[in-house]
Amino acid sequence: MAINWFPGHMHKARKEVAQHLPKMDLLIEVLDARIPYSSENPMIAKLRRDKPTIKVLTKTDLADPVRTQQWQDFLEQEQGVKALALTTEQPDKIRSIIDLCNKMAPNKAEGVLLLNAMIVGIPNVGKSTIINVLAGRAITKTGNEPAVTKGQQMIKLGTDIMLHDTPGMLWPKLENQAGAYRLAVTGAIKDTAIDSADIAYFAAEFLRDHYPQVLAERYQFDVIPEEPMDILEGIAQLRGCMRAKGQMDLDRVSRLLITEIRAGTLGGLTFETPPMMAEEKAALAIQREAQAAKKATKKMRRKGTTH
Repeated sequence: MAINWFPGHMHKARKEVAQHLPKMDLLIEVLDARIPYSSENPMIAKLRRDKPTIKVLTKTDLADPVRTQQWQDFLEQEQGVKALALTTEQPDKIRSIIDLCNKMAPNKAEGVLLLNAMIVGIPNVGKSTIINVLAGRAITKTGNEPAVTKGQQMIKLGTDIMLHDTPGMLWPKLENQAGAYRLAVTGAIKDTAIDSADIAYFAAEFLRDHYPQVLAERYQFDVIPEEPMDILEGIAQLRGCMRAKGQMDLDRVSRLLITEIRAGTLGGLTFETPPMMAEEKAALAIQREAQAAKKATKKMRRKGTTH
């Protein structure tokens, strides 16, 4: 099942970001620490170029701390940005973003000129909470549902910084479907847009390959089944997600697994690593080349039939 979810207001936000980002002094991109690659907007990566950038990894309380450190190191060493890992329950750490902004754009510091910073991030990543802490008051709505903020706004931070807020924004075509599933399992895409069984199947397969001990301890497996559907069956039997005649209630057990992952009940989980990102980027480049060649062939054939 191909996943795509792109509400109309995101299209408008995308155009506004493309128009205003080149004029900004600094970019703050809020990423989910569980999926730093999948939660990075490819349009932003293309537009920012060498602009000073702070990448804020949120929800670190739900992420694998070892992998969070790997991502911080990768972002700073390989991408040349400042990476800050935090949770939305750490106001002092969030407020340190203001000092970082001034350090990264020294020519705009100390009230000489107003520093214009844009803050971007996918839906449900904690961006609104960060803005409220930085502003010292409730500026934006917060919530556990994607697409809470729907319009752009500007917020003055002290006397030196103008923060340009944007709605939580995905992108029109989720080419990397593994990344799309990771967005879904962490709650960046509305649950009504995807079948919960599909997401749970993906999650069970990932946990089998990367966190088998977590599966074994939480759901009392002596041996982890090879098939993801058998993993869901085992969880269903343990947790009473069964129908009459001993049939698994697939929807119920799927929602249970997804809920427990998002709540951190299984402990800190990170669904991708820098090496995984490199592999998927390479595969995506090959896929794009194949699609471009196919398109070119079709165009040539159409030309041939018109002559």
